[in-house]
Amino acid sequence: MAEILWIVIPCYNEESVLPITSPMFLEELQDLIQKEKISDESRILFVNDGSKDRTWEIIQELAEADPHFIGISQSRNRGHQSTVLAGLMEAVDVADITISIDCDGQDDISAMEEMVDAYHDGCEVVYGVRNNRDTDTFFKRFTAESFYKLLHWMGADVVFNHADYRLISTRVLREFQNFKEVNLFLRGMIPLVGFKSTSVYYKRNERLAGESHYPLHKMLSLAFDGITSLSTKPLRMIIVFGCFVAFLSFIGVIWAVISAIIGKVVPGWTSMTCIICMVSGVQLICLGVLGEYIGKIYMEVKERPRFIISEKTFDKSVDQ
Repeated sequence: MAEILWIVIPCYNEESVLPITSPMFLEELQDLIQKEKISDESRILFVNDGSKDRTWEIIQELAEADPHFIGISQSRNRGHQSTVLAGLMEAVDVADITISIDCDGQDDISAMEEMVDAYHDGCEVVYGVRNNRDTDTFFKRFTAESFYKLLHWMGADVVFNHADYRLISTRVLREFQNFKEVNLFLRGMIPLVGFKSTSVYYKRNERLAGESHYPLHKMLSLAFDGITSLSTKPLRMIIVFGCFVAFLSFIGVIWAVISAIIGKVVPGWTSMTCIICMVSGVQLICLGVLGEYIGKIYMEVKERPRFIISEKTFDKSVDQ
């Protein structure tokens, strides 16, 4: 019997692009069904992330027009990572495999067939990896590639140039349910589960409509979350940097004592001010990094829900 596939698509203020990409997703799903690679019970799940436009209304209209479209809506905007997770957890008890993909049409939808084929060949996780960044600006390309290299250097097991376009088997998702982090960075957490995996390479396109919802500050925030969620190396760097500053300060103390002994002390405040400013700046930076980790611990121990579903276009018990 063919496996049930759920395509999980996070949506935030996507009223301009959904009418364009939803038929593309449906066409790909039906093509896979006709080739008997997946079951006709497969679904396209749109996850509304508290959109302020007509995104949820469009999802409801799509669900009424075709049973292959279904949707859920979060109670408020919680961010891309929580939205993807909400869709995956909704699918875990129903689907055999899931594919998460953004709804803007930039990721090559036709690569899904290769992902399903890789699953049939025994892979539990299939990563969608872009083969180049020709559509990115120089700044975005440089910062993105530097970020992946930085994560790798810090010991995080991430797939280079992979975002959140991936196939995951239900077996992996059930194990992933044991990960209880509130601070989510899925592209770094999924590899931690293990199991056999591979990559499918594709060309990333321009966004089909609308504007990107990931400005620079959100990308930086996601990058910092990724680093602090997957690695403790920044804390070790603080220790090394602190030892280096302490060594310089010790040299400065020796210099000051020797100068006082030989009587070459020149009254002034320049050197003292420089030392105080340097040490104070280092302390503030170190406290900031420590505070970030403590803040994450604070959020984790609260054990707040990572997502809250307020509406659905379907009755899950019926689908099961």
